[in-house]
Amino acid sequence: MSDQTFTPKDFKSDQYVRWCPGCGDHALLNSLHKAMAELNITPHNVAVISGIGCSSRLPYYMNTYGFHTIHGRAAAIATGVKVGNPNLSVWQISGDGDALAIGGNHFIHAIRRNVNVNIVLLNNQIYGLTKGQYSPTSPRGFVSKSSPYGTVEDPFCPAELTFGARGRFFGRCVDVDSSASVEVLVASAKHQGASVVEVLQNCVIFNDGSQSLVATKADRAKNAIYLKHGQPMIFGENNELGLMQEGFGLKVVKLGENGITEKDILVHDAHCQDNTLHLKLALMEGPDFPIALGVIR
Repeated sequence: MSDQTFTPKDFKSDQYVRWCPGCGDHALLNSLHKAMAELNITPHNVAVISGIGCSSRLPYYMNTYGFHTIHGRAAAIATGVKVGNPNLSVWQISGDGDALAIGGNHFIHAIRRNVNVNIVLLNNQIYGLTKGQYSPTSPRGFVSKSSPYGTVEDPFCPAELTFGARGRFFGRCVDVDSSASVEVLVASAKHQGASVVEVLQNCVIFNDGSQSLVATKADRAKNAIYLKHGQPMIFGENNELGLMQEGFGLKVVKLGENGITEKDILVHDAHCQDNTLHLKLALMEGPDFPIALGVIR
C-alpha cells in the first residue's frame, strides 16, 4: 500500500496493444489495471511475469516491472522473483497451454510450495499464438488443426489441479465481466500464499464461442452462480434457484417448490479447510448445473 493514490491509468504502459480485436486479453488487462489501482500498490513494487502465448504479451502493457520469459517457465521465474524480493507484488500471467502443458510441472509445484505469487490463468481452451491447436483444457471431441477428427483426450480442470496440489486459493471469472474480475483479482492479491485465478476467455479467431454459456450478462444470469463467502448459493435470472447437497453430490432446486426455502440452501464457506465441496462447485458444468464464479476457495 502507498500514501499516494493510484488510478488504473498509472498502471498502463505506452506500448501498442497487439492482441486481436475482440480478444479477451484486452478485457482482462483492463481489469488488472483496475485491480491494482484498487489495491493501491506502487507500480514499481509490482512485477508481472509471463511465459509464451498470446496472453503472455501482457507484461508489455503494464507500467510495472515485467519479464516475458520462456515457454512454461513463468511459475519458476515468478517464484524466484518473489523469493529474491519478498516485498514485490508478483503476478504470473499464463495461458492454458503455457501453464498446463509444458508448464504443468512448474504450475503444480508453485502451488504446492505456496509462495506468495498471484497466478492468473487465461483459459480459452485453444493454442492461439501457434494458430489453433487443441490445448490441455480443450474438451474431448474438440476439432482443431491438430485434432481434425476430434481429440480423444479428456481435459484438465484447473481447479482440480490446484486443489490436488493443496492450493489454498482458487477463483474464477469471465474475461468480459470486469467488476467480478476485479473483485476476484483483488481477493487473490490479498491472500497470503499462492493464488490461482482462472479467467474463462474467448478466442475470437480460433475458438469463438467457447464460453458461450457465460459470454453475456444475460447468459451469466441463467448459467452461472456468483459465490460469496457466507452467503447462500442462490442463482437464476430471478434468484429463484439454489444448490442443495444430495448424498455426496449437489442438486439444483427451485425456491418455493416442495417447501424449499432459503434456509435449505447451502451457504458458501470459502475458508473451509476441507476442499471437497469447493471441488464439487468448481467441477459444475452447464447446462445441468451453473458454472461457479467468484472466490471458490
